[in-house]
Amino acid sequence: MTAFLASLRDGRFLTRQRLTIYSAFLLTGFAAAILWIIATAHGLSDYAGRPLGTDFSSFHTAGRLALEGRNPFDQAALYRAEQAAFGNATRYYSFSYPPIFLLPAAALAMLPYATALALWLALTFGFYLAAMAVLRTRFDTASDTEKPLFLLVAAAFPGVFVNLSHGQNGFLAAGLMAMGLALLDRRPLAAGLCFGLLAFKPQLGLLIPFALGVDGRWKSFTAAAATVAVLVLTSVMAFGIESWRGFLDAMTFSRQAVLDHDGVGYAKMISVFAAARLWHAPLALAYGVQAIAAVTAILWVMRLWRSSADIRLKGAALCLGTLLVTPFALDYDLMLLAPALALIAAYGRKQGFAPFALSLLTLLWAMPLLSRPIATVTPILLAPLAILALLHMIGRRATA
Repeated sequence: MTAFLASLRDGRFLTRQRLTIYSAFLLTGFAAAILWIIATAHGLSDYAGRPLGTDFSSFHTAGRLALEGRNPFDQAALYRAEQAAFGNATRYYSFSYPPIFLLPAAALAMLPYATALALWLALTFGFYLAAMAVLRTRFDTASDTEKPLFLLVAAAFPGVFVNLSHGQNGFLAAGLMAMGLALLDRRPLAAGLCFGLLAFKPQLGLLIPFALGVDGRWKSFTAAAATVAVLVLTSVMAFGIESWRGFLDAMTFSRQAVLDHDGVGYAKMISVFAAARLWHAPLALAYGVQAIAAVTAILWVMRLWRSSADIRLKGAALCLGTLLVTPFALDYDLMLLAPALALIAAYGRKQGFAPFALSLLTLLWAMPLLSRPIATVTPILLAPLAILALLHMIGRRATA
């Protein structure tokens, strides 16, 4: 037991050989699972009758409705279109993204569904890996011989499979965050562009203006704001101002159906709100706890970014805090852990790892595989607890 604790404390278990073997094993498993889903599919539906890429079905359908001049935020019309595309037994997949996201959705909807899904996943996954490579080049002092292993670990991050199987946009979000942080010092305007593009999923951009503002990064702040303004204007020109009214109505529906009435299952979520609801907390109490967590995360990240702490720690805290400020975050949003873990690992290789740091990083790396199964059989939502623990560790290192 003493040797086991010592191994956890100093991270000696995390050898290069084990990283390579485990990552290769997971990648092989991902590939086998995806091939099995494709092999057992019936038309555009998988073995369980769900559309291939599940959540992507709503992206493609909403994009097609927008191209036809119909309202993609009309829940009934969206559901009818999904049933027409995937069969009457198809369950409802909501679309509650701002009209900004209709721009790529409409472009993809010009293609057949299977082609659009494959293209979407290939492009966004490639962008994610490229952004992670840029992040490593900018902040990691390891030699170039370590790059293949870094990319292998990034590709085998379990959040990758969650996003592949759901056809989700976590690759795009993680890539934009990683690229923005990598470019922040040397190309602030390009960094602001990346941060502004995160407006396609507004809850993932809530912390960014606070961090940039208190750190005096006004070029990036302005570029991000201008990017959002251009995206909004473009969406209005493409889909009309009514699309934004429809989006606001869809947000109300999503809050009531998903958050208030457990529409997707709290076990699939990773927020403090969901953790409270798993313990059967009343809605008012759950929202109150979430509000406290959000305000605390905002103030904590602002304090860190206003300090002289290493930019690696600041960037990691921004990624982690982003996952805490919103009540609406699911396990595929854990892709934001990828740049956070890369930044903390880069800092540790330069300054040394704190006791149990490597064990905590390993736990967070595996979190997309652990959070939902554990919360399904117990009332424990592990993700926000582990994220809080890592934020606490960052705070201690920054203070030291």
